Amino acid sequence: MPDAATQSGVLRIALDVPLRRLFDYRPPPGGPASIRPGVRVRVPFGRQRQVGVVIETATQSQIPPERLRAALELIDETPVLDDSALALLIWAADYYHHPIGEAVAAALPKSLRVGAPSLAREIRWLATPDGLTAYARGEPARAPRQRELLERLVRDSAAAAGTTAGILDGLMPGWREPARALVRRGWVAAHEDPAARRAACDAAARELSSTAEGPPLNAEQSVAVEAILGSLDRYTAWALQGVTGSGKTEVYLRAIAAVLARGRRALVLVPEIGLTPQLVARFRARFGAPLAVLHSALTDRERLEAWRSAFSGQAPIVLGTRSAVFAPVPELGIIVVDEEHDASFKQHDGGFRYSARDLAVVRAQHAGVPIVLGSATPALETLHNVSAERYRRLVLPNRAVQCAPPRLVLVDLRAHAVHAGLSTPVLNAIGRHLAENGQVLVFINRRGFAPTLLCTACGWIAPCRDCDARLTVHREARLLRCHHCGAEAPLPEKCPQCGFLTKPVGQGTERVAETLRERWADTPLVRLDRDVVRHRGDLEAIVAQLASGSARILVGTQMVTKGHDFPDMTLVVVLNADQGLFSTDFRAPERLAQTIVQVAGRAGRANRPGEVLIQTEYPDHPLLKNLLAEGYEGFARSALAERAQAAWPPFSRLAALRDSARTQAAALEFLKDARRAARARASVRLLGPVPAAMAKRAGRYHAQLLIESAERAPLHQFLRRWLPEIEQLPSARRVRWALDVDPIELY
Repeated sequence: MPDAATQSGVLRIALDVPLRRLFDYRPPPGGPASIRPGVRVRVPFGRQRQVGVVIETATQSQIPPERLRAALELIDETPVLDDSALALLIWAADYYHHPIGEAVAAALPKSLRVGAPSLAREIRWLATPDGLTAYARGEPARAPRQRELLERLVRDSAAAAGTTAGILDGLMPGWREPARALVRRGWVAAHEDPAARRAACDAAARELSSTAEGPPLNAEQSVAVEAILGSLDRYTAWALQGVTGSGKTEVYLRAIAAVLARGRRALVLVPEIGLTPQLVARFRARFGAPLAVLHSALTDRERLEAWRSAFSGQAPIVLGTRSAVFAPVPELGIIVVDEEHDASFKQHDGGFRYSARDLAVVRAQHAGVPIVLGSATPALETLHNVSAERYRRLVLPNRAVQCAPPRLVLVDLRAHAVHAGLSTPVLNAIGRHLAENGQVLVFINRRGFAPTLLCTACGWIAPCRDCDARLTVHREARLLRCHHCGAEAPLPEKCPQCGFLTKPVGQGTERVAETLRERWADTPLVRLDRDVVRHRGDLEAIVAQLASGSARILVGTQMVTKGHDFPDMTLVVVLNADQGLFSTDFRAPERLAQTIVQVAGRAGRANRPGEVLIQTEYPDHPLLKNLLAEGYEGFARSALAERAQAAWPPFSRLAALRDSARTQAAALEFLKDARRAARARASVRLLGPVPAAMAKRAGRYHAQLLIESAERAPLHQFLRRWLPEIEQLPSARRVRWALDVDPIELY
């Protein structure tokens, strides 16, 4: 790939289409003599016009000159994807065996994919003379958000730099409403200025080292920070394993502060940005520089503005979820992947099924910068890379605040009475901790009121018509819902089959919360699941109630494990711990152990001791006994030994060919044809095809064929030969299919 502008006889362009190739075009008439890779062009494609990205240039094409069409328009002067970004995308498309055009499209906001300018007109916000006077006399005294914004603009007006919308988005989310109020009062004004972009970038550069003082480091944190700082000029993969509450975030912040002080920038990946408001708040409080935040909950306009803020260099820190691994970060100095074990880093659906964690490692290698993979419960692949000396390990074994780790106890459900899913020892412990002014977390990874609606007369169970699944009872909404396809039906008063009364069976967050409210009616309780967190601000409001102590009991799902710090949480109760013990997925024990350790880490975060009660009907199960006796370290050793014996990843390489069709026969027929097309395959082993564990989902039948190899290279060599053949199969046109390299879920 050319490193600089090249004489552009032929442009080789990636288009957002499901074809594994680049498309050749002549440069647009009247365009520059040379065009750099990474710029966008508008081209004719069939009867349509499409926006594509130039991947490389060539002196000639295999298409005859008279048939080679010209591009219509050069959209960019500066590449939207630099050489490093292009190298990453080309590598990813090859590794995941995905069309390059769709991979490139995944790296750009929707607005850029249809031709929006990569650099917006810059509007400089300034305080007016009247605004300066008003601020000096302490106004607006009764509008703190307006006062905060005016203070910022007064400071920047004095420096004659102004402040752009992109910077304000990073520093003060929701600033536009107070800005409108200040404009009405004549205290601030917005002016378009051709020099504003340069001024804003200069202002951002001046603020790179503007860092608030952090808390003192303990000995283990100091060792970790010094090790990372010693590798800032080269690629090194650090596996930072720290127990929950050990101060991993402070290690990130110190390392990033050093990177910013060198005039370079940072990329931080988190599993779910909506679930980590405290992390975002800590970054904003620590650094004076703007923060570009990228995640799926943004509108198209917000995503474009955040991308532009990163692309222009105005935001020296880019923080985001999975897709942010492709974000533009000029002068990249470090990458941090927080909670690196989390399955959310893998794209599970759609066409381009990549792992953001793994691509972050590749990006760090290409950029020659360190990457920090942080977790209290590292993925087994990460620990395997440590043992193979591909990663270097840093350990934070103790909590940052000097307190004992929580005490974990198994509660044998066979030996105790159970009321609505809560055993007698659990109810007694909840009462004791509330009496001692502690907070209580009850974790159950199942939302709704109950997972099943049953007729006790005829045995009817409410089914989903489109899935091999039961409908979940949501009593507050008076609905039955399918958690797989989203189908809804009214909650029936009587059995539709025999007319007898029905009853909900099992527990979800709604039912557990109802039981606890009945028993402790005067104790404030909040729920945290996707049924109550539907709009912006919902999560922050719940977290604020817990942080302030106004809520004493929290009932929640997996969402409660993601980066929250509740200092007064002294008791954690884990319900339904058994559901991951007997799964057909070989990764299920790993996920269960990680969940238990992560949830347990919410207890005893400050100076108060914590207690964790785990309800189970299998207290003698080796996984649970090992986890309690030796912690996650002991579990990981045993699990890796079992994986090695069974030759499962990370001791082998997997890919999954998955499809769906209107009938199960059609789904299996394509995979059988694909298996026959494999022919000689000494280097790989094919397993299946078989229907998925839940064969019918959303009205379609799903199946999969696994491809296994002892080594990575033979697997990819096989896939490169095989995929073009199965694309030509007649049965391929009757199904929807996709390849998943390094799958982390086996359906």
